[in-house]
Amino acid sequence: MHLIIWEFAVREEHLEDCIRAYGANGDWAKLFRLAEGYLGTQLLRSSQNSNVFLTVDRWESAASFGKFQQRSGAEYKKLDTRFEGYTMSERKV
Repeated sequence: MHLIIWEFAVREEHLEDCIRAYGANGDWAKLFRLAEGYLGTQLLRSSQNSNVFLTVDRWESAASFGKFQQRSGAEYKKLDTRFEGYTMSERKV
């Protein structure tokens, strides 16, 4: 299994939007579900800072994710641009 983990510090005014977009049934998961090898997404919220979240995207393999990137790169970029204002910071863990 291949995990992709991101940490986000979310702007207060976008907390609910972020939860909808990044959760297991959100916009990102809907895009990922179109790809072979996608296993699911979890959105985890920090117990110490309610504005900090982790997303955990599970893929069968790094190759599965790579194929998704090749086929859906434009859609991925479109979502990334759409949601970039939701966060104060983000980093791949």
